[in-house]
Amino acid sequence: MRFNRLKDIGLTEQQIKDNLLFTTEKVGETMKASIDPKQAKDWFGANPPDLTVIARSRSAAGQGTGGDYLYTYLRTYYPDEAQATGWNNLAFPNVGMPHALWELQGKRVPVFETKGAPGHEEHVLKGWEQLTPGTMTPGQYDQAVGDLVSYLQWMGEPAQHSRVRLGVWVLLFLCVLTFFTYRLNAAFWKDVK
Repeated sequence: MRFNRLKDIGLTEQQIKDNLLFTTEKVGETMKASIDPKQAKDWFGANPPDLTVIARSRSAAGQGTGGDYLYTYLRTYYPDEAQATGWNNLAFPNVGMPHALWELQGKRVPVFETKGAPGHEEHVLKGWEQLTPGTMTPGQYDQAVGDLVSYLQWMGEPAQHSRVRLGVWVLLFLCVLTFFTYRLNAAFWKDVK
């Protein structure tokens, strides 16, 4: 993805230069991760996942929308001192990515309840207990994560909306073509007994 593609979502070239160009001077350059994979593995125990790729791959694999998964993923971090990053995640256990948004969300831990017959117990997430408040309310944080996930989905596949619109027109065309083909076939075979 090039920085100048951000014009598609309404940013001006000046806004891109002022706020987003930290590693390059040209708006036409490609965006690059600034973290070294070797250092990331040393620091976190694994390379942090590329969330734009996850959004795309989960959608393509038929596992629902990647956006739903990312939304859940970014909302289910909890402190875990056993992890190299100090954080763990319910949606992606033992993830190598720290909770970058923890100051916005605050620290919270999952609360589980046990369900099922003895010997077949199952721990089910009941809710969350807020340990320290974040700078955002839970509603504001959820809205911010929703906006971030929308952006990540767009970054993963900028042409997705165009592709979906074109797909609808193709399906409509195929329906009309099927109707006319059926009628033409009936006309050709009407005298055959």
